[in-house]
Amino acid sequence: MTFFRTDPRRLVDEGECVASVLLAILFAHLIGASNISWAAFSGYMVMRGHVAESVLRGTLRIVGTIAGAALGLAITPFVVGNLVPTSLALALIGGATLYAALTAKRAYAWLFVGLTFVMILLDKTMHPEIALIAFARTRLLEVVAGTFACLVISAFSAISLRRIWPAQRSAASAGVGWHPHAARHAGQAGVALLILPALGQGLHLPALAQSAVAIVAVMIVPVSSIGASGFVPVSLRLLNRVAGCFAGGLLAALFLFLGQGSAPVLIFGTILGVAAGRHLENGKGSLSYAGTQFVLAVLVTLVPDHYATAHIGPALDRLAGTLIGMALLEPVLLVWHLIAPGERRISGTAEAEAGGV
Repeated sequence: MTFFRTDPRRLVDEGECVASVLLAILFAHLIGASNISWAAFSGYMVMRGHVAESVLRGTLRIVGTIAGAALGLAITPFVVGNLVPTSLALALIGGATLYAALTAKRAYAWLFVGLTFVMILLDKTMHPEIALIAFARTRLLEVVAGTFACLVISAFSAISLRRIWPAQRSAASAGVGWHPHAARHAGQAGVALLILPALGQGLHLPALAQSAVAIVAVMIVPVSSIGASGFVPVSLRLLNRVAGCFAGGLLAALFLFLGQGSAPVLIFGTILGVAAGRHLENGKGSLSYAGTQFVLAVLVTLVPDHYATAHIGPALDRLAGTLIGMALLEPVLLVWHLIAPGERRISGTAEAEAGGV
């Protein structure tokens, strides 16, 4: 079975991810970040086998976060508390940055412009007491802590283990320019984002920021797989996101039960979850994205700000956000899929790296 193959390069990559996550947690505590799990996210997601790829990915993540935070600070005070402007801002900026994340050369930075903006806007909408500047500051601190940890581990590995088991560098993205299918695809995400605030307000839904993140993230598929309809590849990605969140939540719940607030037990669970999820992700099959989501569900639960207060709530919020995002996005995609002209059933097994959030 391919899952149990012990390719040394895969094992090195999994070890790098574990070390990066643990160092990110330490750095986040040292610099006073207030959402430690997001630093762990960055430590995991930035890591690539070749140090140059990690440097570029980390730089793009930081730049995108800064730009998204600036956009959120500039726009949120003028629209928050008013449903129509909030919905329009969410749809327009979310849709525009998604289009850039699908087509631009620096797609990863554009993804985080959009994700950071929607998180700031919707978190402020649901929690008016949040101080925007403090929220944006800690989000940046978390990304910097995770990215710096990743670069330290990646650089150390480059002069040690990677000299024996070198990683193959991925081809750089050149961007695709104007792409009408990608524009339509991003517009469909914009429709789902437009509906989200009203639905959240009317039904008192939880995890609106997680829902918006899920909508954007699952729409990140290779442009070549969109065609006249992105329904098939996005639906597969949604199913893998749900499966990964659910499985990661189960593992996290087990260690919460066993640990009862014990830091060593929760840290061991984190190590196990990161290694297992990365191993699945490195399989490069249709379940690769599920492996990423498995890890993120583990991290959001087992990497609390204080280990004594760890609980299953963050994993449930992530799963709830994914399900709400699915409930909004799937009907939009399905309607177009049924009426779309020309060839529309295009395979969607390939996964884009940028959307593993």
